[in-house]
Amino acid sequence: MIQELVKKNRSYRRFYQNESISGETLKGLVNITRSTASGANLQPLKYIISNIEDRNEKIFKTLGWAGYLKDWNGPEEGEKPSAYILILNDTSISKNPSFDPGIAAQTILLAAVEKHLGGCMLANINREELKASLNIDDKYEIILALAIGKPKEEVVLELANSNGDIKYWRDENKVHHVPKRSLDEIILNI
Repeated sequence: MIQELVKKNRSYRRFYQNESISGETLKGLVNITRSTASGANLQPLKYIISNIEDRNEKIFKTLGWAGYLKDWNGPEEGEKPSAYILILNDTSISKNPSFDPGIAAQTILLAAVEKHLGGCMLANINREELKASLNIDDKYEIILALAIGKPKEEVVLELANSNGDIKYWRDENKVHHVPKRSLDEIILNI
């Protein structure tokens, strides 16, 4: 079951924008993170959820979407996420959240897939603009934005070629291809 969830948990970047996600669903996704591991059990992460169009647009315009797709500036109107979860570090609790944001983000996205949703972790954020537009206190450091929605694209995992090219790409049918290194390549034989 977990292997299938992980395989379905791709970085979706195009969504059915008109498919709304309730605040309760978003709160449920965040609630799951309360049970995850946290360095020294400090639990410094805070979250901002958004499923309101004007707030979503404020978040959207601060994000960079797909570095390898040079000719694509992100989802078009009608394909934008219908929700976001921002992951922030409360610097009054910890200056270094260590591995906590990655664990939280992966947990949220796996739970989203289980609910037939999908998402994308975004770290390319104009943080200063986003903090100002959402009036976020300076003690909070924006770590990641998670775009959440009903996926509108197919993502295919494939074996990376022998030259080690791992850049994702889209074909003429807008199928998103994601090369992954082989098991033999990632396990060191020492």
